[in-house]
Amino acid sequence: MEIEQLQQFISPVHSLNDKEWAAFSSIWGSFACKRKTVLTAAGETERHLYFVLEGVQRAFYIGEDQQEATIVFTYPPSFSGVADSFLTQTPTLFFFETLTASKFLRTTYKQVEILMNEYPAIQKLILKTTAFALKGVLARQVELQCYTAEEKFRTLLKRSPHLLQIIPHKYLASYVGIDPTTFSKLMGSVRL
Repeated sequence: MEIEQLQQFISPVHSLNDKEWAAFSSIWGSFACKRKTVLTAAGETERHLYFVLEGVQRAFYIGEDQQEATIVFTYPPSFSGVADSFLTQTPTLFFFETLTASKFLRTTYKQVEILMNEYPAIQKLILKTTAFALKGVLARQVELQCYTAEEKFRTLLKRSPHLLQIIPHKYLASYVGIDPTTFSKLMGSVRL
């Protein structure tokens, strides 16, 4: 069952007792969409928190020169959406789209906010989840600023080798911050 996948994902982060889990699980509903669906556009405020059951999504930025920069990919099992906009309820700079047909559990900010106010354990779960996301963002910042193109590519291969099979390479090149031509050359020469 879909909700059990969510429970399996959050249990190692922070356990909830039966009453807390019943409240938390009750706010999620099923949601599906086709590939290349923009779920949140730049300038909008993220109203939903998603839990990915199927598919691949990305958040990306479009610069003044119309060049895209992929910020993050999400895929099962993980939370998804534009996290900073969701948590602050402010307009985002990013787009959030599906790269493949996707299936989610989805809830709203208001529902999460009500539960965080009522249940300290749910607030702690959200805080821990946010802390792990921040940890990942900071590690990515180091990669982008300090690693060579080959080191960035090797890090991607070590962390998520399956992405090479399911995500177009132009998006992966954008994600690791290298030119698509360099990415193609590394595809042919770098082995783990």
